[in-house]
Amino acid sequence: MTTATIKRRHPERPVWEEEPSPVGKGLKGIALTGIALAVVFPMWVVLVTSLSPERVINESGGLVVIPGELSLRAYEQILSGGTVTRAVLVSTGVTLVGTVFSVVLSVLAAYGLSRRGSVLHRPLLFVFLLTFLFGPGLVPSYLMVTGLGLKDSYWALILPSAINAFNLVVLRAFFMAIPQELFDSARIDGAGEVRILTRIVLPLSKAVTAVVALFYAVGYWNAFFNAVLYIDDNSMSPLQVLLRGMVLQGTNPTGFAGPTPGTAVVAPNLAIKMAVVMLAVVPALLVFPFVQRHFTKGVITGAVKG
Repeated sequence: MTTATIKRRHPERPVWEEEPSPVGKGLKGIALTGIALAVVFPMWVVLVTSLSPERVINESGGLVVIPGELSLRAYEQILSGGTVTRAVLVSTGVTLVGTVFSVVLSVLAAYGLSRRGSVLHRPLLFVFLLTFLFGPGLVPSYLMVTGLGLKDSYWALILPSAINAFNLVVLRAFFMAIPQELFDSARIDGAGEVRILTRIVLPLSKAVTAVVALFYAVGYWNAFFNAVLYIDDNSMSPLQVLLRGMVLQGTNPTGFAGPTPGTAVVAPNLAIKMAVVMLAVVPALLVFPFVQRHFTKGVITGAVKG
């Protein structure tokens, strides 16, 4: 009785490090192409529809796949003032302020928790890790925010999600991986904790800080639930709340300026809706390429070495 053996090109390597066969490479290529099409095709349809005039949309029976005549009328209308323009400004301001605020708090907390001799090191770390398992609940969160007088305030969109426990753990793990000798030599030279953080820790942590900032920025940009709970003034609503109303309630974005004087061309409602969707998606797509090269290094290194 013979036992069939599989010939390996590099027996000294583990199986998962073997170079894939031509068939394997072909299957991977097909799978990656399918995944890419599943992501790119809907974006293409939304973009083309937002740039299509009413005649092209009517001829296609709705969403446009093959572009015909293109027009920027939908973007001109929603960005010429009114509800959409105001919502974009609100979302941009909340994202910028919230990201800076959250990154600063997370870096300070992670640095303090990464020093084992810090005051209340273990109890505070336990409290942060406890949030992985238990959330505060909707009613207690609402009572806390309203009790602090944050109702109808932009801080209600920032403070409840100011620190994310996962981001804090990643930062802490990265800070703990920095050699202790650097801290000891800095203290011998008379450096305090603030100087060590700003001159040693942060320059060595650009990758993980950039990734954490991306996480916070995308979270603030896409958030809508806090605005639904705590914002009653429609003029203070971010873009995602407007988009939610379009998707769930079928409402049209109102308040944009009408056609410019001397012309009667008005963008169709479907094109306006797709233009709002593009405004909600494009900022994250534009920011991600600048942070992508730090993504693997920042998250995997910080998580594994901790």
